[in-house]
Amino acid sequence: MTMTGRTKHILHCILLFTVIAVAEIFTFALRLGNNRLEEFDPWDRYGYVGTFVLYLLRILTFLPLPQVLFNFAGLILYNTFPDKVTLKDSTILPPFICIRIVTRGDYPELVRVNVARNMTCCTEAGLENFLIEVVTDKALGLIAHESVREVVVPPSYRPKSGALFKARALQYSLEDGVNILADTDWIVHLDEETLLTENSVTGIINFVLDGKHHFGQGLITYANEDVVNWITTLADSFRVADDMGKLRFQFSVFHKPLFGWKGSYIVAQVGAERRVSFDNGMDGSIAEDCYFAMKAFTEGYSFNFVEGEMWEKSPFSLRDFVQQRKRWLQGILLVVHSKAIPLRYKFLLGISCYSWVTMPFSTSNIVLAALCPIPCPLLMDFVCVFIGAVTIYMYVFGVLKSFSRHRFGMLGVILCVCGAVCIIPFNILTENVAVIWGLCSRKHRFHVVNKENKPAIEKYNASNLC
Repeated sequence: MTMTGRTKHILHCILLFTVIAVAEIFTFALRLGNNRLEEFDPWDRYGYVGTFVLYLLRILTFLPLPQVLFNFAGLILYNTFPDKVTLKDSTILPPFICIRIVTRGDYPELVRVNVARNMTCCTEAGLENFLIEVVTDKALGLIAHESVREVVVPPSYRPKSGALFKARALQYSLEDGVNILADTDWIVHLDEETLLTENSVTGIINFVLDGKHHFGQGLITYANEDVVNWITTLADSFRVADDMGKLRFQFSVFHKPLFGWKGSYIVAQVGAERRVSFDNGMDGSIAEDCYFAMKAFTEGYSFNFVEGEMWEKSPFSLRDFVQQRKRWLQGILLVVHSKAIPLRYKFLLGISCYSWVTMPFSTSNIVLAALCPIPCPLLMDFVCVFIGAVTIYMYVFGVLKSFSRHRFGMLGVILCVCGAVCIIPFNILTENVAVIWGLCSRKHRFHVVNKENKPAIEKYNASNLC
C-alpha cells in the first residue's frame, strides 16, 4: 500500500512529537508524579568558580535554539513529503535558464558525465530554452554542443577586490565580454557533482515563472544511487532535515537568508547576481555562497524556497568530511566578522556560527551533567532537552526523506535510521575536530572535496556505449 505525501507528513509529525515527549519525560525535564531531583546548593558543593563555569557551559547549549526553532517550525508547518512537482502554467515559455557549474577542473570525467546526465534530465523534463555552462580553471575539452558552453578562467584574471578560488571563477563568468546572458535570464548554480532531477527542473521553472523573488534554493539529498561512504552519508542526513526545516522556513516565511544558504542548487536572476557580485575580497572567498547571500540580504533582495530535490554525494573519506566542515566554519566566521555586513543582518547567522564554534564546550555537558549536576529552572531543563531531541530527530527525518522504502525495504530503512542515530557521537566528534582545526589553522584556504565516483562513471559510460 502506497501512502500519500500528506499521510507521510502527518506520521512524521507524530513521530517528532513522540521523540520530544519521550526525551522530556525520561530526562525528568517534565517532572511527573514524584519525580523530583535532589535539591542542593551548587555554590557550596562546587565553589563559586566551579559553579559559574558549570552554569556558563549549560547556557552555551542554548545558542542553537534559534535554528532549532526554525527547523522545528519548517518540519511541522510544511508538507515534508510533497507529491511530484507539477508545472503551474505550461502555456508560458520560461525565460532562458543557464545551468552553471563551477569547477577547478581536477575531475574532468566527473564533469563530462554529469553535464551529459543533466542535459538529458532537462530535455526529458521538457526544458527547451537552456544552456549548460561549465566555468573551469583548467580546460576540460567538453564535447561541442549548442547547449553546452565551456568557459576557461585565464590564470591572469584578477578580480578588483582580490577574490580567490570559486568566487574568482564565479565573478569571471559575470564580467562584460564573458557573460552572454541578459539581466532577465536566470542562472542555476550547481557544484560539479550535483545532479538535476525532473522534480527540481519543474520546481525551477515554476520559480522563475512566478518572478516574485530574485534568488531561490531547494533541497539536496545524498543517498541516491550508489552510496560510497555510509558513515558520511548517514551523517549528512542532518543536512537534509536542515534544508526541509530551517532553510525552507526562512525563505517561505521571511524571504531572507537569516541563517545563510548553501553553495549549490541556487537559482538567481542574472541582473540581481551581477549587481551583488562575487567580487568580495578574501573574506568572501572561503564561504562565497554565504557571503553572497548576506550581501544580497543587506541590499534588499528577496529569496524563496524552490520545490524539487537535487542529488549529491557525501564526501568519500572521513578526512574530506572533516576538511569540508572546517572550511565551512572558517568561511562563515569570516562572514560573521566582516565589517562590510551590518550586525542586524547577520545576527542569527552569528548565533548559529558561535553555537558551532563553542561546540567543544557545550558538548562537555554530556559528561558534566552526570558527574557534576546542577539545579536549573524547569523551563531551562525543558528547553535544553527540546534542543537535543529535535537535533536527534533531524537525523531520523533525514534518513526517512533520503532512503526510499521501495529501494531499501522497510527493514533497510529501519537499519539506516538506527545507523544515523548511532552515528551521532561520530558526528559530534568530527564537528569538534573541525572546530578546533578550523580555529587553529589558516582561514584563507579552500579544500576541494573529491566526489569523482569512478565505478559509477564507468557504469554510466558502459551503459551509454551499449
